[in-house]
Amino acid sequence: MRKLFVLLFIMLFFVAAHATKIEGMRVWTGPDHTRAVFDLSDAADYQLFELQNPPRVVIDLDDSKLVSSLMVKDNQDIKKVRFSSKNNKVRIVLDLHDELKTKSFLLKPTGEYGHRLVVDLNRDIKPQIKTIAEVTKPNRDVIVAIDAGHGGEDPGAIGATGTHEKVITLNIAKALAKKIDAQQGMQALIIRTGDYYIKHRERFEKAREQGADLFVSIHADAFHSRDVNGASVYILSQRGASSEAAKWLAKSENKSDQIGGVVIEDKQDMLSKVLYDLSQNAALEESHKAAKAVQGSLKQVVKLHGNGFGQANFLVLKSPDVPSMLIETGYISNPGDEKKLKDPSHVDKLTLQITEGIRNYFYQSPPPNTWIAAQAKSKKIKHVVQSGDTLSDIASRNGISMAAIKSINNKSSNNLMVGEVLYLPN
Repeated sequence: MRKLFVLLFIMLFFVAAHATKIEGMRVWTGPDHTRAVFDLSDAADYQLFELQNPPRVVIDLDDSKLVSSLMVKDNQDIKKVRFSSKNNKVRIVLDLHDELKTKSFLLKPTGEYGHRLVVDLNRDIKPQIKTIAEVTKPNRDVIVAIDAGHGGEDPGAIGATGTHEKVITLNIAKALAKKIDAQQGMQALIIRTGDYYIKHRERFEKAREQGADLFVSIHADAFHSRDVNGASVYILSQRGASSEAAKWLAKSENKSDQIGGVVIEDKQDMLSKVLYDLSQNAALEESHKAAKAVQGSLKQVVKLHGNGFGQANFLVLKSPDVPSMLIETGYISNPGDEKKLKDPSHVDKLTLQITEGIRNYFYQSPPPNTWIAAQAKSKKIKHVVQSGDTLSDIASRNGISMAAIKSINNKSSNNLMVGEVLYLPN
């Protein structure tokens, strides 16, 4: 009998020692869902079910033990977290404010994160998709979708002083949106408005749903050498990267879905893939024009990395029909760049040049039925800037004032870019 007791004790001790530890909980809330992430010491078996009256989600984890208290404050979806342990089993209850659609999955270790249990609480919000009539109505604004990289569970690159890329990108996206909105005939759409994660595909799908004419993804990555610095503009390449830096960045960025907590699902059939590729080839040509316009504007006042232009297989740029670019605003791994990216005056200068480049692109290739297209049509005299041109020379040759040229082209400085289209008063 004593031997049986000792054996039972050893078995219980062994099971307890190998129980999965629930080490903590993090909560991220976006416009259409709340995500609860539970950090685990190992993989775990779990069951999840929903209950009503009142609404709540129950999670049972077998062979587990809780080593940290769980709580949530001021969340619009989760009212309270309750938990209990019994017989080497942990029950977690999420009390909700309203009934929500639940999705859950386990994630394997990646990057700095270990095993995780992800529980998504989805609100039933129908996307506000623009109709054909809205997108094609005369004199509409061009829509620029601005995507702040990373967010929520995925901090992105981390600088020497602890700066998170996700914070930098959201700050720059908001500053850029203000400048876009200040332009006549242009409207900004911020894809990520707060600290939460959106998977790559959903980012460009949100842009498409809202009829975006251009998709701009903002980043501030790290590189294995702290000496690398400067801004760059990238477009999609399906054949290979244009440089080692481009290859490195694409590989780093494409891992974000794994870090952010996304189950990869690709069920594209052969026919849809062919149609997708045909459509995307047309968008790539416009992406090249737009990216070159932004690169040309940036190089006037911002230090570029190399020539400031490259191509790589970035997942976030794979919209089939919206011209897309990714702007590396600097390398957060470089102390100088990290400092500048936190400096409001540098952000102001940076976003001003990006706005000017985007504006130049749209005046060169105005989408049909837009206010900009109408202006381009009505102002029949135009001048394409050549090497050596100055604003004063162009004004003198055409018998008009510099102020008139700046006004009609909505320019804030006398700087010109080779290839820039200037509209001149009749």
